[in-house]
Amino acid sequence: MENALPPLAAYAARFGDDSLILGQRLGEWCGHAPALEVDLSLSNVALDLIGQATHFLGLAGAIEGAGRDADKLAFHRDVMDFANCLLVEQPNGDFAQTIARQFLFSHYQALLFEQMAQVKDERFAAIAAKALKEVNYHATLASDWVVRLGDGTDESKARMVAGLDWMWRFADELFVMDDVDVAAIAAGAGVDKAALRAAWDARVDAVLAEATLARPAARRPIVGGRVGRHSEHLGHVLSEMQFLQRAYPGASW
Repeated sequence: MENALPPLAAYAARFGDDSLILGQRLGEWCGHAPALEVDLSLSNVALDLIGQATHFLGLAGAIEGAGRDADKLAFHRDVMDFANCLLVEQPNGDFAQTIARQFLFSHYQALLFEQMAQVKDERFAAIAAKALKEVNYHATLASDWVVRLGDGTDESKARMVAGLDWMWRFADELFVMDDVDVAAIAAGAGVDKAALRAAWDARVDAVLAEATLARPAARRPIVGGRVGRHSEHLGHVLSEMQFLQRAYPGASW
């Protein structure tokens, strides 16, 4: 449980939860994407994210020192114990909505890990450095699709606009700082996420301009995921993801 974790463990768990839940969401596209190439690319992004989750959740468990490994943290916590941002748990919707979510999140991750790769805590720095190449690719892939859909047909543009409109309200939470972030910075492991906002805005705006898309209108931010206040969507994700461990406790392959 994030509230029961030491601050540095909670910090690692947040990034693990982000990647875990988004990886699970993307996995839902397997066999359902609009083309084989897209099916494979989304599956590969999902695998990258699950790998990141394994490293961050493993680190969280090691820092906690209570015998919980990445698997225990992934499959044996309840919905309110997860600390992922609300953006990653949002439903896939159509392909454009999925791309909108990936676009906003991957550019955030790329900026985050670029800074985290330089922190003093070598454990966090190593995970971030390894993940950076992956998330830069994720950001490029999503950006390319935003341009293709936004500057494509009337139908694809309308769907891209709708996808961005759905996801935009959750973007502000990515940059919110709290006591856990401050403690991580003091420990030499954290990144000032609020300071990433200007660079994120510039990246996003440049892609939207190329895609001939207007920036969505500002609206009241929706936050709370970091402290366990989630949408109804996360419970549905976890009911499927955690089924085997819940049905057969302690089972192994």
